[in-house]
Amino acid sequence: MTGSVLDYLGTPARQSSTLRETAHRPWPLPPRSWIQGQTWDKLLFAHWRVPEESLRALVPPQLPLDTYEGSAWVGVTPFRVSGFRLRGMLPVPRLSTFLELNVRTYVTLEDKPGIFFFSLDCENPFAVEAARRTYRLPYYHARMSATRRGEWIDYSSARRDGPPRPYVLECSYRPTSPVAQAEAGSLEYFLTERYCLYTLDERQDVQRANIHHPPWPLQSAEGRFELNTMAPDGVELPDDEPLLHFADRQDVVIWPLERVAGAGSRRAEPGSAGA
Repeated sequence: MTGSVLDYLGTPARQSSTLRETAHRPWPLPPRSWIQGQTWDKLLFAHWRVPEESLRALVPPQLPLDTYEGSAWVGVTPFRVSGFRLRGMLPVPRLSTFLELNVRTYVTLEDKPGIFFFSLDCENPFAVEAARRTYRLPYYHARMSATRRGEWIDYSSARRDGPPRPYVLECSYRPTSPVAQAEAGSLEYFLTERYCLYTLDERQDVQRANIHHPPWPLQSAEGRFELNTMAPDGVELPDDEPLLHFADRQDVVIWPLERVAGAGSRRAEPGSAGA
């Protein structure tokens, strides 16, 4: 219990201290203050190579897809959020820790590579509603569990709301190598070292939220996917084994959304892609 309390009390300091390490960032920290801190635990990056054209209709036309050597990528990322808090506050017990699962691809705008989320599933309904309102992201409430079994993490998620078809992930994963940082220019760097997210507001204007964390402490990983129906509609994940990476812990601070001036807007029409 003492260790857990010390970890809980030390989380804000660890999150704030990430701002001391900035040399790895592809652009400077924003001048505004960040507004929330999070810690991401036992995170799996599972990535599949997909044709660019399979994603183009699903990503808003205002956001250019980012590709690596001619291929686009879809990522499925299960993890646990801990230490969730607003700036200047301690994490709130029982509300600051919850499971999350996101499905994503990669876009870039104004030379700032970022993440575009197809969906984010979360077991905490309060976090779902807050994220929908604050960050305009496609969050959904899900029934989720994660269990340690030696080195393995057994992870399960089944969406409770949203589109009628099942969105389910049943997988197990574990790290298989020492920790290392991705080299600039590598595929691992392309897939993980991103310091903003993009979405659209109700006017279909591009919004960006900056993110900061130290370089990812990556490990190679192995995984078993018993069931995975998380891919967005219209995208079929290949039968090839996904590229897997594991990160034990990442402390993060996040800024509010800001409109990207000059990015242009395109009002959504029936049937058009949107965030």
